Amino acid sequence: MDARLETLITAVLSSAKYRHVSPEFVRAIGARELAIRPNLKTAVKATKNALHQAGGAFQDAPIDYARALTRLRETAAGGPSSSAFRDACRVVMAAHTSTRERLLILDDFYTRLLAGLPTSGRVLDIACGLNPLARPWMPLAPDTEYVAYDIYTDQIDFLNSFFALAGYAGRAEVRDVIGCPPDEPADLALILKTLPCLEALDRQAPARLLDAVRAPWLLVSFPAQTLGGRRKGMAAHYETHFRQLLRERNWPAERFEFETELAFLVRKEDLH
Repeated sequence: MDARLETLITAVLSSAKYRHVSPEFVRAIGARELAIRPNLKTAVKATKNALHQAGGAFQDAPIDYARALTRLRETAAGGPSSSAFRDACRVVMAAHTSTRERLLILDDFYTRLLAGLPTSGRVLDIACGLNPLARPWMPLAPDTEYVAYDIYTDQIDFLNSFFALAGYAGRAEVRDVIGCPPDEPADLALILKTLPCLEALDRQAPARLLDAVRAPWLLVSFPAQTLGGRRKGMAAHYETHFRQLLRERNWPAERFEFETELAFLVRKEDLH
């Protein structure tokens, strides 16, 4: 056992901002940083910076999940399709930058993207954030199993409570999708604004994830602007690199452009 790595993990998890991050994910990032930075203090700082890129940057402040669940519970009597429950979901999603940006296009986003797909028995939401709360807007069958993955333990607990409250089939799991991409079969995988975050930590991670996911359809999206609201040609940059990945695999994709997001519906033709 590497004593320095254990010290690093303890230091990172003692931070209020990162105490709910998966210890396995912290271990993986910390081991990498220690390998290239012999100074422990510097490695701790670099690990925290990497965790910020992976997810911390999308939370302006700690999310009060107990309060969020109470808000949802107060509106759950009418069912997940009721306007009151949807309004409550919107309020909660606004606490996470990624889903907050999507609120502007939410009424149209999934309707356009998923309308022509075959019925899905299982959907994967990879590096999900609070996106599972958009489930009421998705044109999925009521019994579709929804499986969500992320690195925050408190967020995962909240999402499992949300599924139970709304009566949705599915579960949320803590998972490092860089080191351990999901491999259970599904009909559709949502990989929304995720690949740039993975690439910032590991340049080969996007390709590994896309190859590993066992779903015939991938819904992949990219942000059209920075967290500060600037565009700076981001969408064009992401599209160029993503299309290269598609060409290398001979996967066809349909392009969809929204005000805040660029999306691709990809068919993995090697799956049957």
